[in-house]
Amino acid sequence: MNKLDKESVLGISALLVHAANIDEIYSEHEKSLIKDFIKSYLTNDDENEILKKAEKIENNSNQLLNYTNIIKENSLEIKKDIIEHLWKVIISDNAVDQYESNLMRRICGLIYFPDKECAEIKLKLINNK
Repeated sequence: MNKLDKESVLGISALLVHAANIDEIYSEHEKSLIKDFIKSYLTNDDENEILKKAEKIENNSNQLLNYTNIIKENSLEIKKDIIEHLWKVIISDNAVDQYESNLMRRICGLIYFPDKECAEIKLKLINNK
């Protein structure tokens, strides 16, 4: 697995926070899933500090494009990992609403990630819950 730099992880974490916030319930469980994502790429950094910064970024930005441009530059393997983390956050409350589905469709379109593969990841995660 390639590594992402700190700036990229921060931006993608902000996107994960956005996905968690879409249903207006931002749970401790979602926060811990986002911290897992951060830890999987940045082993020597404080994930709590990065999460706080990501939450600040997400609060001040309505532009998803900023975050998707970071993802678009990466390998399919990293894209797949990010999509998986996004779905983990979204399905953590056992419900997927139309706004969450719409967000995932938009993100996949913006990062050139195949819809079919996105759907497969979602199903795999739901079935393994």
